[in-house]
Amino acid sequence: MTKIKVLVLLCAVIALLPGRQTATALAPLKAIRFGKLIDGSGQVLTNAVVIIENDRIKSVGAGSTAIPAGAEVIDLSRYTGLPGLIDAHTHMTYFWDQKPGTRPWAQLQERMPAMTLFLAQENARKTLETGVTTVRDLGSFDYLDIAMRDLINQGAMIGPRMFVSGFGVQITYEAPKPGYMAPRGGQADGAAEVMRVVRQQVAAGADVIKMYGSTGSADDLSGQQTFTFEEMKAAVDAAHKLGKKIAIHSYGPEGARDAVRAGTDSLEHAVDLDDETIAEMVRRKTVYVPTIDHNRYYAEAREQFGYSEDVAKQLNAFVQRNLETARRAHKAGVRFAMGSDAVMTMFGQNTLELGWFVKAGMTPAEALAAATTNGAALLGMEKSLGAIAPGYFADIVAVEGDPLADIDVVINKVRLVMKGGAVIMNKTKTN
Repeated sequence: MTKIKVLVLLCAVIALLPGRQTATALAPLKAIRFGKLIDGSGQVLTNAVVIIENDRIKSVGAGSTAIPAGAEVIDLSRYTGLPGLIDAHTHMTYFWDQKPGTRPWAQLQERMPAMTLFLAQENARKTLETGVTTVRDLGSFDYLDIAMRDLINQGAMIGPRMFVSGFGVQITYEAPKPGYMAPRGGQADGAAEVMRVVRQQVAAGADVIKMYGSTGSADDLSGQQTFTFEEMKAAVDAAHKLGKKIAIHSYGPEGARDAVRAGTDSLEHAVDLDDETIAEMVRRKTVYVPTIDHNRYYAEAREQFGYSEDVAKQLNAFVQRNLETARRAHKAGVRFAMGSDAVMTMFGQNTLELGWFVKAGMTPAEALAAATTNGAALLGMEKSLGAIAPGYFADIVAVEGDPLADIDVVINKVRLVMKGGAVIMNKTKTN
């Protein structure tokens, strides 16, 4: 029996535990009334009615749209409806219990992986409560991300839809930095090894390939390129031949330049991009996932991680470089997707990235598109996710206020979350 199957069997007992949080049971037909509906296709409907059959949207109408006899009616006419949001960069299985005297990274190394997977349910729940119903998870260990995805799909765990990467492809390090997770897989040196590791991840069940094209993580802001252009091209070609997309991590501009030239589907984190690289991203339709907010998180949580005030200042300075790069990329016409890079105690803050997008020059509508339609296209799920339309999954969020006037409505005023036709979280006064 494989390690993944063992983990799935161990954690399937979650479904049998008393007091386990569950979603509202599916009724065959539901009808939701919204005062306003932003459907993800550019339309804004007033007095909208969404008819749901099982886990899919059956129809979308307005005004006097007939409600089928026997349908469960959910009156959200005080609220605005949105498609379920997509976080295109998470690390769902990185969990810290905040026990006094412990540090996040060290605790992760000391705990059994099966325990971590069980405890990481809290990350999944907090993510859903932000209105994020789908994530692209770009880094785990021991294939816990694959196990979590499968448990959620089986109904044994409540969480967002997950598209996962298995082990990230990374160069061999002689000595892992103290206090961090030691690499447990995914190491590759040279184009042939890179292709082998990519194939391994796909064989294990990965939905997307992750490659670390530079140094940089947590308090390490160095951004030194690791893989060569040829190695990146080998990873891109191997992923694409197997029908998978690839995300390449690069904090610095050099690795980013080669990642874009190599044909990566998305570029993660990168700052200080030159004009030529930005123009190439526009030409190739490379999606930029800047993850601006995650360094704000590390700076604010510096005491939890044991980082100094000087490190916090460096992190905040990186945020400003990230913001300026995002501003230039947006002005040039680069396509964005929302990614939080959430780890540890950052879950529940997944959508703060949208505020940075508006600071970078986006309208609220453009920021919302980055978290819906753009994210769905990046996943290759543009015909099932990211919009409220017939045939799409019934992933729907209700917010209080007008998100097209103020993006803060999406960040702080989520009142109901539905995933696949089941109400996961409801903070409305009426059902």
